[in-house]
Amino acid sequence: MNATLTGLRGLMLDLDGTVYEDNRLIPGAAGAIAALRERGFRLRFVTNTTNKRRETIRDKLHALGIESDASEIFTAPVAASLMLRRHPEARCWVVTRGDSIQEFQGLRLDEDRPDFVVLGDLMEGFTFELLNRVFRKLMDGAELIAMQKNRYWLTRGKLTLDMGPFVAALEFATGRSARVIGKPSREFFRLALSHLGLPPHQAAMVGDDWESDIGGAQTVGVRTILVRTGKYQPEDENNLDSRPDGIIEGLGHLPEILA
Repeated sequence: MNATLTGLRGLMLDLDGTVYEDNRLIPGAAGAIAALRERGFRLRFVTNTTNKRRETIRDKLHALGIESDASEIFTAPVAASLMLRRHPEARCWVVTRGDSIQEFQGLRLDEDRPDFVVLGDLMEGFTFELLNRVFRKLMDGAELIAMQKNRYWLTRGKLTLDMGPFVAALEFATGRSARVIGKPSREFFRLALSHLGLPPHQAAMVGDDWESDIGGAQTVGVRTILVRTGKYQPEDENNLDSRPDGIIEGLGHLPEILA
């Protein structure tokens, strides 16, 4: 066992690039997750995916052979919804795709006069017309909540622009910074820890993104394990101010370093 990984009771596992890539399970992932469950680790699947509700992600995991419950899944939309519920009178325009809008049920949804614009990844939906509409709402006083600000991601075997560049464009145009609620924000990891029910020193984050997964978790005192799958690039290991507590070839090796 890695001496720096003793005393762990819970694990936060990134999904895309760590547990699976697109619709393909990372080799060894299912067996590793089953072994960790048998050993009593609390698990949370944490993801910046903005276009799926928890039940949809659970169903995908089931289809790939990983048993899970929706209550074990913590997403950027869930984090954004929890944050917005602290402002029950606020009007929100949630700009997303897929079925993640269901995570915002019970909030005051108002596209015309929002206090907050909550932005998710739209991929090809990031048109000039839509960005300009968002820009005008922000210039009218709305605050931009970015569900994540990732630079790029891996899909169909190729690196692809994520929503971060579009958030940066809106920040540049308005002269104001977005409030990022997904990884690597401290708020995301604090909410995820609360969801896991453990203090930082008893949890570890496992992921393929040196910035969002590893760097973000380190800011709240959570131990970290970098996997060399997904969007991982060899130079990533030199980008971090503080090295991860563990580096493994893939999730299948996780039980070994926690043995």
